[in-house]
Amino acid sequence: MPTAILTGPPAPGSSIEGDLRSLGFDVRTAADAQEAAGLLAGVPQHDRVALVDPAFVGHVHSLRLGLTDPRFDAAAVPGGVTVQAAARPALGRALDAGRTAAPGRPLPDTIAAALDAEGVAVRRPELGSLVAAVPADPAAREQALAAVAAVDEEAVRLRTAVKSRDGFFTTYCVSPYSRYIARFCARRGWTPNQVTTASLLVALVAAGCAATGTRGGFVAAGVLLLVSFVLDCTDGQLARYSLQYSTMGAWLDATFDRAKEYAYYAGLALGAARGGDDVWALALGAMVLQTCRHVVDFSFNEANHDATANTSPTAALSDKLDSVGWTVWVRRMIVLPIGERWALIAVLTALTTPRITFVVLLAGCALAATYTTAGRVLRSLTRRAHRTARAARALADLADSGPLAEGLARVLRLPVPAPAAAALGAAVVVATALLAPFGSWWPVAAAGAYAVLSAIAVARPLKGALDWLVPPLLRAAEYGTVLVLAARADVPGALPAAFGLVAAVAYHHYDTVYRIRGGTGAPPAWLVRAAGGHELRTLLVAVLAASVPLHDFPLALTATAVAVTLVVLAESIRFWVSSGAPAVHDEGETA
Repeated sequence: MPTAILTGPPAPGSSIEGDLRSLGFDVRTAADAQEAAGLLAGVPQHDRVALVDPAFVGHVHSLRLGLTDPRFDAAAVPGGVTVQAAARPALGRALDAGRTAAPGRPLPDTIAAALDAEGVAVRRPELGSLVAAVPADPAAREQALAAVAAVDEEAVRLRTAVKSRDGFFTTYCVSPYSRYIARFCARRGWTPNQVTTASLLVALVAAGCAATGTRGGFVAAGVLLLVSFVLDCTDGQLARYSLQYSTMGAWLDATFDRAKEYAYYAGLALGAARGGDDVWALALGAMVLQTCRHVVDFSFNEANHDATANTSPTAALSDKLDSVGWTVWVRRMIVLPIGERWALIAVLTALTTPRITFVVLLAGCALAATYTTAGRVLRSLTRRAHRTARAARALADLADSGPLAEGLARVLRLPVPAPAAAALGAAVVVATALLAPFGSWWPVAAAGAYAVLSAIAVARPLKGALDWLVPPLLRAAEYGTVLVLAARADVPGALPAAFGLVAAVAYHHYDTVYRIRGGTGAPPAWLVRAAGGHELRTLLVAVLAASVPLHDFPLALTATAVAVTLVVLAESIRFWVSSGAPAVHDEGETA
């Protein structure tokens, strides 16, 4: 249980003790700074502890924002400071310094300044219209109390539960009421993880309805998919409303979004098959395109993670367009973010056929991918920025090179631009799979050439202006090869098996992204080797297509999918359940 230590007796009529207890703190009162140090020593080292000035006047939500956010080791508001276990030693030293500081300044503010001086990152949340103050005299106290009464704290809390930057559909069609659902959940003690799980279950039911292949099933599927998206918005708003952030929550929110969308694709494909229409290739194509879009986003963001500013003319033009209101929404909609995408899928499912749904979805995603990738290429070519070693390491991790590519990279340090080598390798392997006779060994040879070219791409640190393109090109090569070979096999079950294989591999790649985002680095090297790396998996699928009897090809793909799933999912669950990564919450996909 977290502990709050008041650094003196509270003022008569003060609600500070009750406010802190309402936030879950065990409140203890010290007579002075020396006694506060003694009380601090008695708090277990692994517990959160806060020091609060007894004269504090402000909104409870100011205290919540400043003292309870689990994402930060240290945080402060005027009159209050808090630390978690990692910053406890620094807090003890800061308190000793604060006891000898000149009087006249609230002790928690002095401690926060001392933590800053020690190099501890002290988070100071933006309070906006919320009040947090330590009045110096009765007149100032009355003034502060009047300021508190003048602000509708609950309205502020509801407004800030919604992301400040979101898509048009989410902003105007979901958030106006989903924030109240979030408050309903908070008042009943429900957690964001429970809402996230409910969203997944609703989406799976929607996929089941789509799989019936009936018009009624398609209508129900479209409605339920929208309900699932509302819950998907609600979990993040609940996390912000009640500050219930967690490592597990970030992982669930990120992975469940993909699981919902891709399970729904599978449901649509099954429903179409019941009506005699095989759209598995379109379903798999939609998954491949959407995943590659995300990898473009992740790679570009990681490549520029440490950049201090974007000096490119393209960025300046983007900022200028942002000053024109209507262009902001057009540009947000054209990238087809999750809200617009799910609304499009839901409406098309209910009113048309799975084939039309996938064709329109593929066209929209292709347009969005072209727009975003072209913009990022222009930014990269025209900006003056230094690519750090950390960014290069992140790109290498996102490349997912296995033992074959790693071994070749040690001897193939050729002066070839990394994106060019990756693009050539991707073109060779996918084009050969598409044009060579199915069952021949030409795709195997092309996969070998792809392994060599991908090794050349990652042989040197990925610090070039366009080196962030390497991971998405490698994803396109691997997923595209699986898609093309499964489609060309033209045997029942091949495409559904390929869908499962790509889904398993994509999960591994998303898992890598969110580990890096959480600050814990890429998955362990043994896992990447056990999963084969992108080049060995591509080579394996090509070998299976050439050597396995045609009627057994779907079974071989299924076995590969099961093996990859067992390896990556077991390690992923183990990591996220036991991870010591800092608490985070995914703010939603960037595309």
